[in-house]
Amino acid sequence: MYNFYALILAGGGGKRLWPMSRENSPKQMLPLVGNRTMFKMSVERLHPLFAQERIYVSTGRNYEEDLKADASELSGKNFIVEPSARDNAAAVGLAMAVIHQRDPNAVVAMLTADHYIADVEKFRSVLQTGYQLAQEGKIVTLGITPTHPATGFGYIQQGETIATIDNFEVHKAIRFTEKPDDVTATQFVASGKYSWNSGMFIWKAETAMRELERQQPEMFALLQKLKPSVDTPEFEATLESIWEEMPRISIDYAVMENAQNMVVIPVEMGWNDVGTWSSLYDVLDHDAEKNAGNQEPERRITLDATGSMFYSDKLIVAIGVDDLVVVETEDTILICDRKRSQDVKKIVTYLKENGLKDYL
Repeated sequence: MYNFYALILAGGGGKRLWPMSRENSPKQMLPLVGNRTMFKMSVERLHPLFAQERIYVSTGRNYEEDLKADASELSGKNFIVEPSARDNAAAVGLAMAVIHQRDPNAVVAMLTADHYIADVEKFRSVLQTGYQLAQEGKIVTLGITPTHPATGFGYIQQGETIATIDNFEVHKAIRFTEKPDDVTATQFVASGKYSWNSGMFIWKAETAMRELERQQPEMFALLQKLKPSVDTPEFEATLESIWEEMPRISIDYAVMENAQNMVVIPVEMGWNDVGTWSSLYDVLDHDAEKNAGNQEPERRITLDATGSMFYSDKLIVAIGVDDLVVVETEDTILICDRKRSQDVKKIVTYLKENGLKDYL
């Protein structure tokens, strides 16, 4: 698979993991599960399927140096850096244009920098299956078999099975639905015809450019201006000249929801987006009382306290509390009901609206 590339999207932040995840240290740069950052784990799980020279990273200027230091084995030219944040369709379009210019035959797995995947072997296997389908011109999305009616994820409706490859069923993708309410999510899961949208896709770079031309002609025209400057001294100046004109839109809305020839592969691989403190709790080791955290067991003392998560460098003592999230940083302490950890993003909005930028 000489033409198979990985593109790790590492530009966003994690508002629902505040106060650990901040503007200058988003969740992909934090060692939330074990002692390696989420980004480093994302790079490492790609070996040996992808050679180092075929692993690309899309990020912003404010994170570039830290990510390069964290994955120093990757070539600097494989870091595709946005001049400023303009939602992820612009980031994906830029990366696809660069990769396509360098290799017109490229097949690209578009992956995340901040998700947890327990079954790495199955992850690599499904990517190989996706590669085969993408070579035929299909856009392949990895759907996650839902374990419960989550309202924090988007859903993909699965149509008829069109193939079975390497024990993976391939379905026609019917429709994308953004984060549904409780009733709708319950109906989706009960039907057995929906997957969670993992945000991971496999497609040819040529297919990506063709879809941008069809659905986002303004963005496509700007990228066509940029492509001849790739790997020349004019690249940075050309990028600066077009960037502020790039539309602000997500890749799902820009392309995926109306893409042609889209298929979905549902897969169970121990996936977790680690998008909230509650989802992080799910992937951590628990003690006998179902408590978890970043401490060594001897630095967490509990009495009649269950189902809670504690992130702190201090000795933790908890008495008579259940299902809490307690997170201490240098300047902030968060205490919340674990079931309401999605609401942390509302606090981030409050901080912005009230001028408390030092805490963002």
